[in-house]
Amino acid sequence: MSDIIKILTRKNSLRKQCQELSALDIEKIITDLQEILVERQEDEARREAEERQRVEKIEKIRLAMKEAGIDLADLADLVDAPSRKVVKAKYVITDAEGQQHEWSGRGRTPVVFQEYMSARGISKDQLPTLD
Repeated sequence: MSDIIKILTRKNSLRKQCQELSALDIEKIITDLQEILVERQEDEARREAEERQRVEKIEKIRLAMKEAGIDLADLADLVDAPSRKVVKAKYVITDAEGQQHEWSGRGRTPVVFQEYMSARGISKDQLPTLD
C-alpha cells in the first residue's frame, strides 16, 4: 500500500496532513475526490452491464444449442483450438522396473533422466536417442 493511500484511508493521518491546508484547498480536494468517485462508479456500472449482457448472450447460445441437440463436446471437436507445439521425444531410457521414459531434451531434466545420468556418469549427449 502506498503512503498516499495509507494517509487517505486513515482519518487521523489525513487530519494531520491537512493541518497546513486552507479550507478552500480541502474543498478542492474533496471536489476532486467526489469527481473521481463518480467516474469510478460509472466505470463499475458499465462493466457490470457489459458482463450481464455477455452472460445473457451465453445463456441464449446455450439454450439454442440445447434446442438443436448440440453438446459443447460436439463443437470442441470441430474447433481448431490453439495448442502448444508438441516437441517429439529425442531421448529414451529404460528404468530398473523396465518402464521406458522419453524426453525431448528441452527444459528441466526429468528426475529419472538425472538419476540415470548420475548413476552412469554420463552427460545428456550420451543418452540413448530415438531413431
